[in-house]
Amino acid sequence: MRFDAAVLRSYDAPFAVEEVLLSAGPAEGEVLVRVAGCGMCRTDLAVRSSAGRSPLPAVLGHEGAGVVVETGGSGTGLDVGDHVVLSFDSCGHCAHCRGAAPAYCDSFAPLNLFGGRQEHAARFTDAAGGALAPRWFGQSAFAGFALVLARNAVRVDPSLPLELLGPLGCGFLTGAGAVLNTFGAGPGDTVVVLGAGAVGLAAVMAATAAGARVVAVDRHPERLRLAEEFHASPLPAATPDLPGHIRRLTDGGARYALDTTGSGRLINDGLLALRPTGHLGLVARLHTPLSLDVGTLEQGRRISHICEGDAVPALLVPRLTALWRAGRFPFDRLIRTYPLADVNEAERDCDAGLVVKPVLIPW
Repeated sequence: MRFDAAVLRSYDAPFAVEEVLLSAGPAEGEVLVRVAGCGMCRTDLAVRSSAGRSPLPAVLGHEGAGVVVETGGSGTGLDVGDHVVLSFDSCGHCAHCRGAAPAYCDSFAPLNLFGGRQEHAARFTDAAGGALAPRWFGQSAFAGFALVLARNAVRVDPSLPLELLGPLGCGFLTGAGAVLNTFGAGPGDTVVVLGAGAVGLAAVMAATAAGARVVAVDRHPERLRLAEEFHASPLPAATPDLPGHIRRLTDGGARYALDTTGSGRLINDGLLALRPTGHLGLVARLHTPLSLDVGTLEQGRRISHICEGDAVPALLVPRLTALWRAGRFPFDRLIRTYPLADVNEAERDCDAGLVVKPVLIPW
C-alpha cells in the first residue's frame, strides 16, 4: 500500500510530504486505520531539540483519528468501519499496564519516543525502500494511514466530527486527565492552570466542567481571553506578586495547580499559591534543574509529574466526547485544520503561537 506522509529526514530540516510504502497489513492484534486528521503536538516538534534520541527518518504524529479499514485477526475488538481515536503505545503486560496506568508503562520511552516496535520497521519504508522509524507513539499518523495496536485505538461514535478528535488521544487528554483523574477536582475546588496552550486550555475546560473555580496564567493576551471565555479568571504571567494575586482569587490559596510550561519561576509561583496540602502537577518536560524557593513545600504542599493525564484512554476519551456533546468541553474551538501538504506552515504557526492546536488533514 502506497500513500502520502510527512517525513522528517533530519532534525533541522522541514517536513517533506512524500509517498511511503506499507508492505504488509495488520498482524494479529493490530488494525489499519485510514487517518481522518492528526493533531500536531509540541512533543512532535520537540524531536528537533532532542536531536539524536528519536531515530530519523521518521513519520511523526501521535494524535490521530480515523476509520478502521483492516483488522489483524478476530481478537482486536474492532471492526472494519469503526471510527477510532488513537493514543500512545504501551506493552500491555508490565505491572503498570496491568494496574490501569499505561502511561507509566515500563517500556513507554522506547515504544513511543526512541524507536518504536522494531519488528515493524521493515514494513514501513519510503518509496525507494529506505527504512523509516516505525510507529512514533504507536501511530506515525502524519500520514494517510496508520498501523496501530488495537488496544491503543478507542472506538467513538461515528456521528462525532472524526477529523477533529485526534488531540483527545494526547494533548487534550493530558490536560483534562490531570484535572479529572490526578486531581479529581470537583465542585468547590480551586484550580490554577499555568500556561494556556492546548494542554492548559483543556485543563481549564475540564476543571470548569467539573464545577471547580479556575485561574489561568499565560503571557499571551489572546490565550487569556480564550481562557476567560471558558470561565477562568485570567492573570498575565508577568503580574507582580503572582502568588498573592492567585491566593486572593482563590480565597487563600488554590487546592490544585497544573504547570504546562516547564518554567521554574512559574512552578515556584504555583507552589506558593497553593493552600496547605495543595498539589501541583507538572506535565511539561523540564530542560534545566528545578530549584524550589524556601517554603514552597511546607504545610503539606506537594509536587508530582503527570504523564498522559494518568489516563486509560478507553475510559477518558468517551468521557470527554460526552462532555463535548453536552457543550461543556468545547475542544473544537482550539483547533485549526491544515492540509497535510501544509505541515510546515502548521509547524510555523504553532511555534509562533498563532494557533492553539493544528490538526493535519491527509485527504
